[in-house]
Amino acid sequence: MRVDPVLPGGRCPEWVWYTSYGSNTQLDRLAAYIEGGCPPGAARRYPGCRDPAMPAVSIPVELTGAMYFATRSPVWGGGRAFYDPQVSGRVLARAHLVTAEQFADIAAQEMYREPGSDLDLTEALTRGRAVLGEGRYETLVCAGQVDRLPVLTFTAPWGMDEVEWVPPAPAYVRLLVSGLLAAGGWDRETVASYLAACPGFCSPLP
Repeated sequence: MRVDPVLPGGRCPEWVWYTSYGSNTQLDRLAAYIEGGCPPGAARRYPGCRDPAMPAVSIPVELTGAMYFATRSPVWGGGRAFYDPQVSGRVLARAHLVTAEQFADIAAQEMYREPGSDLDLTEALTRGRAVLGEGRYETLVCAGQVDRLPVLTFTAPWGMDEVEWVPPAPAYVRLLVSGLLAAGGWDRETVASYLAACPGFCSPLP
């Protein structure tokens, strides 16, 4: 699905496209953030969203920018996926149609915060970026819109070349492959080539 790069502006609609380029491309993994629980392989239990309804629809999208692997996940033992929208290239992702409230609760859990508070999305929707903190997923990015609804994700405040790249663990890679294939927009060869070209990647593909 093509993302219209025109920013939607300050109006915050009831529904948004939460766009995952990492482990939440996999719906079973995303379910822990929405319904609550401990996903397979995780050492952390997630409280879930105020509204536990799963996405009304999920679609494959391609974002402008680059995905890279950095920091070290205590769950997976290797690098985590991050998005740099300032770099030329493309990022394969999966956009989930959720309420703005659910997006706020998912973001809070990724930021190691307690869900339950709405986010002011005005800056992200008008400027394309809003830094909420110094943490690894505390920067909101609006990549544009699909069907007049904002395409929102989160990443680190730093750029791709401002941090040491860390190879991802094989189990994490398998999750990314599974989630992107399930999105339905690309075949296995395309997904494998894409991941192998991401900075920091040096794990064998499943």
